[in-house]
Amino acid sequence: MDPSTKLVFDSPLLRVHHDGRVERFYGTETTLPGFDAVTRVSSKDVVVNGATGVFARLYIPDHLLTAEHKKVPILVYFHGGGFVVDSAVSPAYHRYLNSVASKAGVLAVSVNYRLAPEHPLPAAYDDSWAALSGAADPWLSGHGDTSRVFLAGDSGGANIVHNIAIMAGARGGLPSGVSLAGAILLHPMFSGKEPIDGESRETREMTEKLWLLISPGSTEGLDDPRLNPMADERRACRTWYAGSCLFARPREITTRGQGPRRTTRR
Repeated sequence: MDPSTKLVFDSPLLRVHHDGRVERFYGTETTLPGFDAVTRVSSKDVVVNGATGVFARLYIPDHLLTAEHKKVPILVYFHGGGFVVDSAVSPAYHRYLNSVASKAGVLAVSVNYRLAPEHPLPAAYDDSWAALSGAADPWLSGHGDTSRVFLAGDSGGANIVHNIAIMAGARGGLPSGVSLAGAILLHPMFSGKEPIDGESRETREMTEKLWLLISPGSTEGLDDPRLNPMADERRACRTWYAGSCLFARPREITTRGQGPRRTTRR
């Protein structure tokens, strides 16, 4: 059999061949930055790390560029896709961030972190941490309040938000003097060895295989504390930042104040 046709991972999201070739079936379309006439938001791409190619797309409501305003909050967003598909420059996320920046009146930073399996964890965490220095970009620092930075993300991006917050607590804050005011986790990618909420065996098996693809060096499997926040509650209690958190999953939205969070995994 031709080694290039042998599969080591197969799912509706992507297929990984034995020779390392990756086929993605979702989230491969991209769109350019610029001025959006509907939302009147301007965007541009800035390089985070020239060596890795990681960049972020910055969004700013047009009126902030042409008039004197008080500085507004900054939203740093991490796209979803289970760490393996999609990007910050997909049409869906581009439209979404244009809309959020316009309606919320914030400056937005959408991070295009590297994907697994080509770049397994902790690459996405490291890229996302480094991208927070983008909040100090002159385009943002001139109009954005770096003392009011909010992290947000969905799916794998929400997992990044959680782990960045943990890292911030452990390291005494965020890079570049950025202050973390709060976090928004939208149906975060969490799991664990103990099944809950009628989770099917098929779903758990696929999640376990996906996590092994994302983080082949993990020894805890689904109870890796990066995936299961409750696997090491002392870690979460000790390092979680002091801010506010919005946690959302399908059909439910809950808000949390300070202190450790016991969240339901997806």
